[in-house]
Amino acid sequence: MSEQFFQRKQTFFDRWARNYDILLTTPFYQAVHKRLLTYADFPRDGHVLDLGCGTGKLFKRLGKLYPELTGVGLDLSPEMLAQAQRKNIHGDRLSFVQGNAEAQPFPENTFDAAFNTISFLHYLHPETVLGEVQRVLKPGGQFYLADYGKGELCQGDGFPFSPGGLRFYSRAERTAMGERVGLETVAHHYLMFGVLLTSFQKSEEIPAAIAS
Repeated sequence: MSEQFFQRKQTFFDRWARNYDILLTTPFYQAVHKRLLTYADFPRDGHVLDLGCGTGKLFKRLGKLYPELTGVGLDLSPEMLAQAQRKNIHGDRLSFVQGNAEAQPFPENTFDAAFNTISFLHYLHPETVLGEVQRVLKPGGQFYLADYGKGELCQGDGFPFSPGGLRFYSRAERTAMGERVGLETVAHHYLMFGVLLTSFQKSEEIPAAIAS
């Protein structure tokens, strides 16, 4: 089931990639990223992850703001990544790789911070994704999750805009999932139009459930 789910999601975004940066979505993402970064605290010369990076909008902004920052964008869709790389004006310091958020191709303790913008709603196993974020963050590293926050809306194939459905999580649900994998909730902030930012921090101690 999982393999079929990921293949359908990848195909969906591959087909959307060429037209993804249309007039209506680009200003929206720009506004969300701008608001998100007012709450973000990370080393300006650090190494960061953009999980579900799409066509690279966040890295375009980060690269301009912080010329010493390095980072990697990860996405399931090769066609989205092709668009991101084509539009990348920051050279090798901001790169893009294809991969699954549930099995991220990075060593432990790699990133100072991680970002995820309007992508968490697509994940089949969100707690697995959070566990992977916890693994690849450095101790004390921050994870900024910005997505719609009304509680779970739809599962399965009932949502017409995305294969496999979309899933939305409340503050309490995000906090509980994070705690189970060793991510402490720092704060919640509404950004705009129902988009909720949850800031997590990697705990210094490994949760008993993970250690066992």
